This record gives sequence, structure tokens and C-alpha cells, in this order.
Amino acid sequence: MASRFLARGLVLAGVLGATVACGRDPAAASSAPAAIPVTTTTVQPVDWSDTVQALGTAQARESVTLTAKVSEIVDQVHFESGQQVEAGQPLVTLRVDAQEAALGEAESTLAEADQQYKRLQGLAEQQLVARSTLDAQRALREVAAARVRQMKSDIRDRHVRAPFAGVLGIRQVSPGALLTPNAVIATLDDISRMYVDFQVPEATLSAMVPGARVSATTAAWPGKQFEGEVQTADARIDAGTRAVTVRAVFDNPERLLRPGMLVDVRLFRPERQALVVPEISVVQVGRDSFVYRVGQDGKVEQAPVKAGVRRDGKAEIVEGLKAGDRIVVDGTGKLRPGVTVAEAPAAASAPAAPPQDGSAPPADAKKPD
Repeated sequence: MASRFLARGLVLAGVLGATVACGRDPAAASSAPAAIPVTTTTVQPVDWSDTVQALGTAQARESVTLTAKVSEIVDQVHFESGQQVEAGQPLVTLRVDAQEAALGEAESTLAEADQQYKRLQGLAEQQLVARSTLDAQRALREVAAARVRQMKSDIRDRHVRAPFAGVLGIRQVSPGALLTPNAVIATLDDISRMYVDFQVPEATLSAMVPGARVSATTAAWPGKQFEGEVQTADARIDAGTRAVTVRAVFDNPERLLRPGMLVDVRLFRPERQALVVPEISVVQVGRDSFVYRVGQDGKVEQAPVKAGVRRDGKAEIVEGLKAGDRIVVDGTGKLRPGVTVAEAPAAASAPAAPPQDGSAPPADAKKPD
């Protein structure tokens, strides 16, 4: 029995001696930290343009509420609600019987006065009548001509025409109704081109140059983007809000934009070179922002940054980074300064399935005691 215990002690001592000789410490090996897989990118300057966003109101290029200049009975209505009309097209005709009769009387008076003037002019050339008599008849003729023009103007006032081409609103009158100067016939809007007025801060006034590109969206047409340009900026800045009103013009061939619409406007500044990173790489803690920058040794550090404009999932870095810096994009939640990272593989390999055919396990598999 004593010899058996002695043999086992010698074997154990040999194993321990071999382990020490080889310098292998299992506890020490398992304590070495493994590299954390993350996704990284290298910061490089790209073409970038700032945007100014504001809410505006759409307006027709030309807009008017149609009314009559005189009180009269409506004789005919020549349009329907929502109709497209041309400039000068008749819309409403009022009764003109009395004015046409008065015009005929005025024209007869003018013809008689003109004939009398020509007769006296011939006699004056022969010095058979005084020059004063001819001058008096000339004045009578001019008065008669003015009366004719007045009656023609009264008749024109009873024919309401479209002052410009556009789309009519809902009709508000009917034949036989008494139309007064305060009564609305319809609205008329030229919406082939639309104005959008919006306000921007005073600090962005330098970007509001005529011709600057503007895009707009509306709640009425989700997913539809309208393209326009700045036409002008107001000459005055509101002293209370320090904002300036800017007018942009949009082509509207499909008549989708309507007067009074609320429009979300984005104005693009000229392109410039900037350092742009994915927005998810910027970590926000209170008012401070930082990114994880990867060093040459694979260890990360927190780099404080100042972010500028954010758009479409990207953020401009104004301060804190330089071209060529390598930063962590995905996986920042499991990092802390000083840890080692490695680029995450594109796809993780699946673990080997255990043998199902009764074959022998791998050679390095641990055998049961």
C-alpha cells in the first residue's frame, strides 16, 4: 500500500514540474481580456451642404376675389366652380338694357354735334361765322364724345371678365340674383407657379440669395417633394423676433400646391468640404458629445467632439476629429476607454453540430474520468 501512494506522489510531482517548466498558468491565460468586436470607419472629408428648415405658407402667384363694381341683377353666369379660365374670358354678365339705351342716345348726340361742328368749320374758313362760335361747337362735340365713353365704360362694368388666367373657386352667384359691390362672385388664382413665404433667423440671411435651391414637402402629398428657388428676401428684419421673411417660387404644373397650404421648407446652402460621420457614432452624455477613437494599438479613447448640422442619419463634426481618424460606429454601448477592439466579422460562423452517426468524437475532446 505504501509503495502505491509513493508512486502516485512521484507522478503528480512530475506533472507539476512539467507545467512549471513550460511556463503555462491556466488562470493567468484566462485572465487576458479579449478584443471587443465593433464596426469602425475612417473619417474623410466629403461634399456637404447645410440646410435651413422652416415652415411657410403657399400663395398663388396671382390671386383675386372677383366682385362687381355696380349693383345690378345677374343676367348670365358663364363659368362653373373650379374651371380653368383664360385672361379676358367673360364670367358674369349683368343687365345692361338701360345702359345700352343711354349709349344709343349719347352716340346720336355726338353725331349731331360733330356734324354741326364740321358745318361751322367750313363757314369759319369763309369768315362767315365768328371763331368763338366754332370753339363753342367744338366743346359741345367733346362733351358728347365723353358721354359716349362714359356709357361704354358703364356697359363694360356690367361684364365681369377674368383679369388673368387661372383657376376659379366655388361659384357664389346665380342668374337673377342682385349683385352688389360687396358680394363675392368667386375667387381666381393663378397656381401655375406658387410663392412660399417663410421666416428664417437673421444669422442665415447670407444664404438667402436669389436662385438658392429650396425643397418643400406638404402633409397633403406625403412623399412628394417640390423643388424651387429663392426669389427674394424682405428688405426689413423683424426687430422683435430677429427673423426675416423669405419668398421662394415653385413651379406647379400638376396644380398640387394650393394657396394657404402649410409647407415644410428646406433651403440648401452651397456645398463645402466637411468631416461627416454616421450619427449613431456620436455619443451624447448631457451636453457633452464624444466618439470612440481607435488608436494604432487597437485601444479606444473618448474623443470630445462638437457636432454641427445633422441630416439623413449623418452628423457634421466641427471640432475634435481630423481626416484619417478611425472611430467606432456600431458597438459603442459596450466600450470604455482603454479597451481593445477588433473589426467585427461580416457574418458569424455557426458552431459545429455534434456527430449524429455514432462516429468517434474529435481527438481533442475531453475523456470522462
